[in-house]
Amino acid sequence: MDLRGALDVAAVTEALELHKIKNRQWAIFKTSAIKGEDLFEGLDWLILAKIDPARGRKYRPQAYSLMADFMNFGRRANSNYPQLRCFDLWKLHSWAGGLAEFADGRHQDSTSQAVNAYYSAALLGLAYGDTHLVAIGSTLSAMEIQSAQNWWHVRKGDIMYAEDFTRENRMVGVLWANKRDSGLWFAPPEWRECRLEIQSLPLLPISEVLFSDVGFVKELVQWTLPAFEREGVGAGWKGFVYALEGIYDKVSALDKIKNLNGFDDGNSLTNLLWWIHSREYEKEEGNEGEGRLCWFGLYCH
Repeated sequence: MDLRGALDVAAVTEALELHKIKNRQWAIFKTSAIKGEDLFEGLDWLILAKIDPARGRKYRPQAYSLMADFMNFGRRANSNYPQLRCFDLWKLHSWAGGLAEFADGRHQDSTSQAVNAYYSAALLGLAYGDTHLVAIGSTLSAMEIQSAQNWWHVRKGDIMYAEDFTRENRMVGVLWANKRDSGLWFAPPEWRECRLEIQSLPLLPISEVLFSDVGFVKELVQWTLPAFEREGVGAGWKGFVYALEGIYDKVSALDKIKNLNGFDDGNSLTNLLWWIHSREYEKEEGNEGEGRLCWFGLYCH
């Protein structure tokens, strides 16, 4: 319901002919990410599947239908969804438009959202005791992370891109099938904080793995901070930069977070404080620059 003139629930139900689906349970929720309305009503039953098994069993078909919309891995001819709608098994990462192409081919502008999508599917499998789903979601998340670190994270001295681009950038904006863009759909190249944010939101435990290279994180934050000198930089954008700074400097990041006068819809003050205070700073012996990383540690008790 984010777009002006969006159809209401009844109209969407009729257009999709949901009433004709008789062989499974289905549900439809109206939500607005812009206004923050009813976002949790559509997802609370997924979360409660872990702490309320009876509710989880009741709504398992809806939960799996939501997941299969983007991560269907079955080969049954009667499946309602294409196999891996967005994931490219040749490139080993997702495209934002899935099967659709633009004039310049397919594109991807938010690797972190793709990582978290498959991570959430793995968590769903964890909640339901579905080891097959955990394995698939974890594997796809790992591939997304590897691709993001290879193609979107630009380190000093890398030879992936031209020398001048590598010297001036630490993050790709939009990666296309046949080109790269420093800018984003909504931001010019000099708005570096937007590039960092779109490649890091939402901040969840899996983000520890996506940004496990502490040396690169320092480069990225230091590259981004000068953009704050521009007028009109939103506090919500700054929150993501300070969150990554917290990976290597908890005290400094926490002071800056406390002085923010606003927060992004997907990165509240509560989330930022959780991110800072729940971090693990102990280093594994022989694992220089990386902490103890457990994908599901916060969910297994």
